[in-house]
Amino acid sequence: MSSTSFPRVASFRTPRDLAGHLSALGWPLPIDEEILQGTASPLAQPLKIPWLGGKRTVGNRFAVHPMEGWDAQPDGLPSELTRRRWLNFGNSGAKLIWGGEAVAVVPEGRANPNQLLLNGRTASALATLRADTVNQHQERFGRTDDLVFGLQLTHSGRFCRPNAFDRLEPLIAYRHPLLDAKHKGNIEPISDAEIERIIAAFGEAARLVLEMGFDFVDLKHCHGYLGHELLSAHERPGRYGGSFENRTRFLRELVEAVRSSAKGLEIGVRISAYDSVPFVPDEKTWRGKPAPAQTPYRWGFGVNPENPVEPDLAETKRFLGLLESLGVKLVNVTAGSPYYCAHIQRPALFPPVDAYLPPVDPLIGAARLQWAARELKSTSNAVIVSTGWTYFQEYLPHIAQALVREGWTDFVGLGRMMLSYPDLPADVLQQGRLERKRICRTFSDCTTGPRLGLPSGCFPLDPFYKARPEAEQLKVLVEQIKEERAVAVAGKGSDEP
Repeated sequence: MSSTSFPRVASFRTPRDLAGHLSALGWPLPIDEEILQGTASPLAQPLKIPWLGGKRTVGNRFAVHPMEGWDAQPDGLPSELTRRRWLNFGNSGAKLIWGGEAVAVVPEGRANPNQLLLNGRTASALATLRADTVNQHQERFGRTDDLVFGLQLTHSGRFCRPNAFDRLEPLIAYRHPLLDAKHKGNIEPISDAEIERIIAAFGEAARLVLEMGFDFVDLKHCHGYLGHELLSAHERPGRYGGSFENRTRFLRELVEAVRSSAKGLEIGVRISAYDSVPFVPDEKTWRGKPAPAQTPYRWGFGVNPENPVEPDLAETKRFLGLLESLGVKLVNVTAGSPYYCAHIQRPALFPPVDAYLPPVDPLIGAARLQWAARELKSTSNAVIVSTGWTYFQEYLPHIAQALVREGWTDFVGLGRMMLSYPDLPADVLQQGRLERKRICRTFSDCTTGPRLGLPSGCFPLDPFYKARPEAEQLKVLVEQIKEERAVAVAGKGSDEP
């Protein structure tokens, strides 16, 4: 099983070489020849966000995406590992910190037993964490009046694992003919009354977010979690399923709950703009392939129902129009779910150990996310944060400069790169160069670790995590799984070199 049949980004000697490859793939992107620094860089330009109650200026065009560490304490309080990661966000140089990480609003809604949880008992610790992150930014960069910091609130829905990392305890929005097979037993969709209780929990959490001093709250609608799944609840009966109006009722009632309990707190939404039918590994090659699915496909949002591997942004544009009508003007654009179609939003040459090998050149996934952001921005007045940047690796700044200059996106959102190279934004803007040895190469240990019950971190490149005992544990576990998989594939008669 080879994952290297696609060219590595580092193999392209110049930005022009990468541009030619992207064009050959059918996904061309503008790319600058040089990394600009200081005020000459489009990435250094401030941007005013048109909040309802006035305007806030964000000091540059780098954003930090929510990056979970699977390392909070069992009661939902942050740990020292959590604190270290957040301080790195403050030290990064990015002026928009989107969410810090996903924080559950109820215990049973946690995605893992070490996810942060927001309630009256944990709020003060999270407030301290926010303040320490802001102070770290002040200490390095001398000002924070141009730093905007939000908190992402979530309920994990179908992918709840509140008590054990390897035991799903799903709270599903509807029956899914492909994803339900992952669940043991006959799991019934949650009731409308339960959805209303969850909405109330979001409202109470938002009140705490405002008291803690955050600038905005992200009402998460992405990656297969509850808010995202409800957008695709075509087959759900009742008030929260069927029509577009009903499938967006959860969002509308969340906004109402936030506005009622946390007056003055601004709102952003991270949205999976398009989705896909689930992918599964081929038995012979372990490369991803679409699972056989009935068409028209009625279990996705932002997909062509007649060809459910193809995006269709018609309803996504309608959703952004709804957000604008609600006064929500900060939108973070991602796609799909890491649980069933990881290659479309987290492109990687070396995927997590429980995932399939890339079915296409990962650069396609990274470029498609930029094209989606461009299309949504061209038809909306929203401030757009785009996703998928890590896979561009050393050419990330070259593409980011060009896309911000040409209006494809407003902010360049960094996720995995924050774990291996948290101060990349500062290096780009202050020095006009990158430290190649710190660039994320998508080895995916930051995801494999949590899938095996370990904390998330960049074990290959971050000296801190490389020296931890979990690094050796991870190597042993991964080798065992690879050996088992190689035996299984050999038994199927793989003909892949």
